[in-house]
Amino acid sequence: MLTEAGQQLAGRLERLLDELTITLRDAGRVGQQMSGTVKVAASQTISAHLIPQCIAHSNRRYPDIDFVLHDRPQQWVLESIRHGEVDFGIVIDPGPAADLQCEVVLAEPFLLLCREDHPFAGLTEVPWQALQDERLILQDYASGSRPLIDAALSRLAIRAKHCAGDWSPGQRCFRWVESGIGISVLPALALPLPQGSHLTVKRLTPVMERQLMLACRKNRSLSTAAQALWEIVREEGANLTAARVEDPLYQR
Repeated sequence: MLTEAGQQLAGRLERLLDELTITLRDAGRVGQQMSGTVKVAASQTISAHLIPQCIAHSNRRYPDIDFVLHDRPQQWVLESIRHGEVDFGIVIDPGPAADLQCEVVLAEPFLLLCREDHPFAGLTEVPWQALQDERLILQDYASGSRPLIDAALSRLAIRAKHCAGDWSPGQRCFRWVESGIGISVLPALALPLPQGSHLTVKRLTPVMERQLMLACRKNRSLSTAAQALWEIVREEGANLTAARVEDPLYQR
């Protein structure tokens, strides 16, 4: 027969065991939900240079979640979110969008790309105004970055000579610039430069940035698995921001 002190201890232990049982049961439910397929859409520069880290992170933390990537132009990404074809997307700031819930995960500058023998290559930074009358090779309008670049040029009253044929994200821009056709303005996520190239990138001043955002349909809850991957993309955006802090290219 238990003493009074023993009975009190037994009562406390019983309550602790009940709480532990509930906690383990809830953890089991969460573990069961951390599986399935999550569809994510992103444009090409984002897919090539941010998403791989996100997928690797997801595979380590949630091996039972299938991270399915749809690599498409910005407008397709936005429409696929709106139509429920993907769980969420990663986009360049789409501007006012009352039907979307957006969260900034990365802000990054536009940089100047030129050959190592170009006069700009000897400068620490290049003013946007110096682009006046330069031959520019720019991303096409399928990219969410092109309207931002056009807006920056317009705001600063810069009349650049656009080269024939805009480029889609990939190696074409690097090849065109290296061949001497012109120079380019590109987002930081387009880096690194091709190995062995004779190209360089420079800060543009004043700094003009683009914002990368997580986006999903407003007033629609994400599944537990989709929410977990959303948080992983947020973490990887923060990791990339922290990694750039000491790099002179990213000083404001």
